[in-house]
Amino acid sequence: MSRRIESRRPVSARLSSRLLPCLLAVAAAGMLLTGMNLSGITLAEERPAPPSLPEPVQPAAPVVNGTPAADAPRIQLAILLDTSGSMQGLINQARTQLWKIVNELATTRQDGKLPRLEVALYEYGKSTIPQAEGYLRQIAPLTQDLDLISAELFALTTNGGEEYCGQVIGAATTGLQWTTGERDLRLIFIAGNEGFDQGSVDYHETCKAAIEKGITVSTIYCGTEGDAISAGWKEGARLADGSYISIDQNQAVAAIETPFDQELAKLSSSLNGTYVAFGRKAERGRALARQSAQDRLSLEAAPAAAAERAKFKASGQYRASRDLVDAVKNGTVELKKLDRKELPEELQKLDDKELSATLKKKETERAALQKQIQELSQKRDSFLAAARAKEAEKTGKETFDSALLRAVREQATRQGYKVPAQP
Repeated sequence: MSRRIESRRPVSARLSSRLLPCLLAVAAAGMLLTGMNLSGITLAEERPAPPSLPEPVQPAAPVVNGTPAADAPRIQLAILLDTSGSMQGLINQARTQLWKIVNELATTRQDGKLPRLEVALYEYGKSTIPQAEGYLRQIAPLTQDLDLISAELFALTTNGGEEYCGQVIGAATTGLQWTTGERDLRLIFIAGNEGFDQGSVDYHETCKAAIEKGITVSTIYCGTEGDAISAGWKEGARLADGSYISIDQNQAVAAIETPFDQELAKLSSSLNGTYVAFGRKAERGRALARQSAQDRLSLEAAPAAAAERAKFKASGQYRASRDLVDAVKNGTVELKKLDRKELPEELQKLDDKELSATLKKKETERAALQKQIQELSQKRDSFLAAARAKEAEKTGKETFDSALLRAVREQATRQGYKVPAQP
């Protein structure tokens, strides 16, 4: 099957600081939709297939405690998913590939700084949402709590409806708290399979409005490259300086199991024990339950998804809702002002010194587990690189994800982003 990616790079110096609209759209598509057949992938130049057995990569020093600084640039990504009846395959891909996309974004640096990552989620095209609301809804605002995004993805259902692309792009442009920083990257990407011009809201206007606010719009068309419907999806991306990609959303993911998946899942579960939820009792229960539920759902969906989730949990980007360890470390909570009723019962009788020591112990345990996960993830990445290269040798072509990610890294380098070497 042919494969194709079309991109348009920013056309003015004003847009250069938003770094890689192409990068994020392609990465997002690759991570969320990896394993699907594209109608063709066209890179800037032909390159030889990678060797079947790449040289082992020496793991970089793990950045266990690396977290975005207060003045860190922000990467804001809004995901707009068609949840009409024919899009179940797309939803399944999003569920299993979320952690892969955020891991890729977490490797980027701008001027040596780790960016702060925020993700939002919309659904559109569902008949159970009132027509007056455009058959669309905001599921989650821009947030660093990616356990929330994962939970909402697993809760999504499909139901036939009208797909108003222009309206949902407009809703995301005006309904989210986008930054205005010159160094920040603001990206919308929308996936679906119906005409891009449906509904009363003109996508030409909403795409132009997005780019005027410094938000690029990239489009993922779930259909055949070159058909009549695809033209609108291409035009939408062109108007907002984004990327256009066509995919087969029902193509099954070719999951590669590795010898490290099981141990990564265990370490991920152990990592949960280093989090101390605070707040009202119901809030504490929900926070801990959601964290463990996303571990379980990712593992049930695919061992690879659970491994990618473990890798992200070991990064400085991961945020667990209501975690006192991070809250104290980051200075957002002072123990002397904390109502002891907001603590788990076993900690309520501790004085400030004892509680501080307990939290410090949890922090140390977490760092040790994160280091183990990072080291295992490095080995897993090398194993996957060898397996994918072998598969590419059989077919004479690179695999979908390896081709996309290689293109992403090259574009990132050209635009000034620093991306660590990949295995």
